[in-house]
Amino acid sequence: MFDVSRHFFTKDEVKNFIDQMVKYKYNLLHLHLTDDEGWRIQIKSLLKLTEVGAWNVRRVGTFGNFSAPTPDEPRNYGGFYTQEDIKELVQYAKDRFVNILPEVDVPGHSLAFIASYPELSCTPGAENYHVRSGERIMNWYNGGFSAIYDNTLCPANDKVYDYLDKVFTEVAALFPFGYIHVGGDECAKNFWEKSDAIKQLMQKEGLKNMEEVQSYFEKRVEKIIEAKGKKVIGWDEILEGGLAPNALVMSWRGMKGGIEAAKMGHEVVMSPTTFAYLDYMQGDAIIEPPVYSTLRLKTAYSFEPVPDSVDPKLIIGGQANLWSEQVYNTRHLQYMMWPRSLAIAECLWSPKDKKEWNNFTKRTEANFERMDYEQVKYARSMFDPAFAVKKDASANDSLSITLTTEVEGLDIYYSWDNSNPDNFYPKYNNQLTVPKDASMLKVITYRDGKPIGRQIDMPVKELKRRAGLSVGQ
Repeated sequence: MFDVSRHFFTKDEVKNFIDQMVKYKYNLLHLHLTDDEGWRIQIKSLLKLTEVGAWNVRRVGTFGNFSAPTPDEPRNYGGFYTQEDIKELVQYAKDRFVNILPEVDVPGHSLAFIASYPELSCTPGAENYHVRSGERIMNWYNGGFSAIYDNTLCPANDKVYDYLDKVFTEVAALFPFGYIHVGGDECAKNFWEKSDAIKQLMQKEGLKNMEEVQSYFEKRVEKIIEAKGKKVIGWDEILEGGLAPNALVMSWRGMKGGIEAAKMGHEVVMSPTTFAYLDYMQGDAIIEPPVYSTLRLKTAYSFEPVPDSVDPKLIIGGQANLWSEQVYNTRHLQYMMWPRSLAIAECLWSPKDKKEWNNFTKRTEANFERMDYEQVKYARSMFDPAFAVKKDASANDSLSITLTTEVEGLDIYYSWDNSNPDNFYPKYNNQLTVPKDASMLKVITYRDGKPIGRQIDMPVKELKRRAGLSVGQ
C-alpha cells in the first residue's frame, strides 16, 4: 500500500514505485488516494474534490505537530491524478502483471472531502474547515481517540450517499480490479454523538450505538459499490457494529480482526502493524527519523499471514503498508521500503518451513549490492546494535545494558568517554554497567575488521528513561 494522500507523489514516481515492487513479486498496488491531507483522483462530476481537496499548505518537520496554517498562506502544495493519468498508471501496472486497488477512505479521514463539500458534515461550521496540512486534528489517548475537527462524513445525510455514488461510479470505471477499498478506519464519533441528525437516524433505524451507526454507513456504501460490479474491502474497524454481508476485511490492528472476520466466513487480507507497517522506524529511535513505533527487520521476517486457527482459503493475501505522513520524497520512501519489503515478500510467497533468518540476511546483503548499483536507497538497520536496558536491583538502581545484533557474526565496540569507538576500543562481550559520571554510551558494529553498522550515540539519560528511572538518578 502506497499512501499518496498525506504527501502527493507524481505519476512518474508511482511508476517507479511499481518498478521497484515487481522485482520482488509484489503483484498488487493498493493506492490510498484520499485522506484528511488530500484528495488525489479527479472526479469529473465533483470538481471541487481536486480544485479544493487536493491542496494544502506545505510544512516540513515532524508531521502531526505542525502549526496550523494562517488564512494568508497559499494552499498550493499537493496535486492529483487526472483520469488520463489513472488510465496510464493502470496500464503501466498491468504491463508488469500488477493490479491496482483504489482506496477512498470514508467515513473518517474525510477532511479533504468535507473541505470541498461542507454540506456533507454533521457539524455546523464545516464551511470553515480546510484540508489538513499536518497540524493536530485528533486527540489520541490510551484506549481511544477523539476528533478536534469533525473529519467524518455524516451517515444521516442522504446527500453523502449521492456524492459517494458519483465518486464510486467514476472510480469503478477507471480501475478494472474487482475490488474497491472504502477505508473505515479511525472514525472518530464524538461529533456524531452531538448530532441531532444522527440521533434521529438511530431512532429510525434502531441503532444502539455509534459502532452500529458506522455499520449502517458501511452497508449502504457496500450496496453502492456492488451496484458498480465491484466488491468492498475495508480496514478491520468495519467489523464493529456488524459487518456488511460480502465485505472483505483488511486486518491492520494486529491479526485479531482478520482472524475474527475469517471465522465469520469473510475473506481477509493480513496487513498488521505488528509485522507489515513500513512507516515504522527500522532501528533504534535515537538514530531513526522519529515515528511513533519501531518495526525491526527480523520482526517483519517473522510475519506468518495464515494463522493456524482459520481456514487458509479465506486468507487471500497479505500486504505491506507504507503510510507517508513522515515520507516527503522518493529517497526516504525507498529507505522505508527496503529491506523490510524483502522480508514481507518472502513471508507472503514462501512456506514458513522454507524460511530461515540467516539465509535470508545473506541474500538481503546480495540485494544491497544490486540496490547500490541502481542507486536505490535502503536502510542498514539490520547491522545496528539493539539496546535492552533494565534496572539492576542489586546495585542501587544502576543499569544493566545488553547489546544484541540481528545479523550474526558482528562485533560490537563501545566507549563511555564521549570519543567515537572503532575496533581498537573495548569489545562488547557481556552486560554493561554505567561508569560513575558517564553521560554517553557510543557503540558501533564491525565485521572482519571493517565497520558495517552505524555509530549510535546513546545518552545515559535515555537509558535511564527506558529503564523507568528518573533522569535525575
